[in-house]
Amino acid sequence: MIRQAKILEIPEILNVCRACARHMIQNGIYQWNDSYPSKEALEKDVTRKELYVLVDYTKILGCISISTLMDYEYESVKWLTPNVNNVYIHRLAVHPDFQGKGYARQLMDFAEARARRHHFVSIRLDTFSKNEGNQRFYANRGYHKLGSIFFPNQSEYPFYCYELIL
Repeated sequence: MIRQAKILEIPEILNVCRACARHMIQNGIYQWNDSYPSKEALEKDVTRKELYVLVDYTKILGCISISTLMDYEYESVKWLTPNVNNVYIHRLAVHPDFQGKGYARQLMDFAEARARRHHFVSIRLDTFSKNEGNQRFYANRGYHKLGSIFFPNQSEYPFYCYELIL
């Protein structure tokens, strides 16, 4: 089941994100670290009702942030659609113990269906340039790779921006 996250679940969600960060680092992908995603970012997501969790009974397996706010880092990107009525995906995570079971696909299916239901024009996101698995995942879903942006606190390498027109 996918539902909105609750503020009291932040420690468990942060544990999922930290486990993902460790798993990526062990695989040479320096996309996330100890400062991202932060507790504060997750708390903002919950307060704005943008954070969703994938739950199996009482255990949180993964999460996704679905936002209407465009981060300033995205301002330089030449998007396919105007900067009006878009959705932004952030912090998609599935605990490493549960990866490879289609849960990331379920979370993205949920986000895309929600965006269509609310008549958004497109979905935008970014993924790390060194994370080839994520790049294939989004390309296979029909996302178009556009420009590059940088998050200096995360990596010296760029992040690629993607957009799906709905």
